[in-house]
Amino acid sequence: MRLGILLALLACVSASPADAETLVPPGNRNLEQPPIPGASARRTGAGRTTFEAKYAKIVQLLRSDGTLRAKIRRVAERYDLDPIHMIGAIVGEHTYNVDAYDHLQTYYVKAVSYLKSSLTFSYQGESLDDFIKRPEFATCADMADSYALWSCREAVWERSFRGLTVDGTSFPDDRFSAVFLQPFFAGQTFGIGQLNPLTALQMSDLVHQISGLPKIDHRDPQRVYRAIMDPDITLDYVAATIRKSIDVYAEIAGFDISGNPGLTATLYNLGNPVARAAKLAAENALRRKKGLEPRLPEENYYGWHVNEKLDELEALAVES
Repeated sequence: MRLGILLALLACVSASPADAETLVPPGNRNLEQPPIPGASARRTGAGRTTFEAKYAKIVQLLRSDGTLRAKIRRVAERYDLDPIHMIGAIVGEHTYNVDAYDHLQTYYVKAVSYLKSSLTFSYQGESLDDFIKRPEFATCADMADSYALWSCREAVWERSFRGLTVDGTSFPDDRFSAVFLQPFFAGQTFGIGQLNPLTALQMSDLVHQISGLPKIDHRDPQRVYRAIMDPDITLDYVAATIRKSIDVYAEIAGFDISGNPGLTATLYNLGNPVARAAKLAAENALRRKKGLEPRLPEENYYGWHVNEKLDELEALAVES
């Protein structure tokens, strides 16, 4: 998507959904699970485990920890979500991404270790703070909301730096977050919500607005990592990410996806809901011109699995 179009869309996205959206019904649109990416299969194989075993492990963690389930319900209520959306996202991440720890306490221990670490956000000696002061990012300067601001910066990276040589520096053909915001494990995600630092920075304002938690800043990497590692904080970021996807699809694509956890899980997995909603809206505008019914949003392999296991996961959402 061209940067100007993206910026216009970001400017029009509000914190609450528009009226008169088309309700997307529950369940999967695909009869069979869409293909699972090879990277997910390789990661799971390298860990000498299976998707089924990873799914059982995260479900067991949720089932055995009533405190965690209660935290999820409280946070979901703050963000006007059914807790099944948070459970679906967490289960999907630990099934197809990184295996869950056996105990929630391990996540707290890991969070403390990151606070004590010497993290820096930089690439080849150039700090992220200096990098985003380059003139290419001037178009983002007036973005007041953290979601719009960091989405704009990500778009500038994709257009002007990714895979290119600029002012004598060769930049990798990789995601903005992997290059500048993940110094230890580039490309990986962390914590019970398996969030990456860029997502946390995008959600900072919404989390502050709804939960009152302090805003995070790219100049304090340790606090950014605490936000994605500490369960008492990261659950708010999980909820905010899901809330934003629901609102964006209502605002841009005209679909209410709040009754389909597989779709919110899909967007949690894929990211970039603004671009995806805009693409679907453009496709459906053409379909309407041709007299065709609009195409409903569809789940990917990850969301398909969440919908397939919905009865079991919904039981976790209501257990006290």
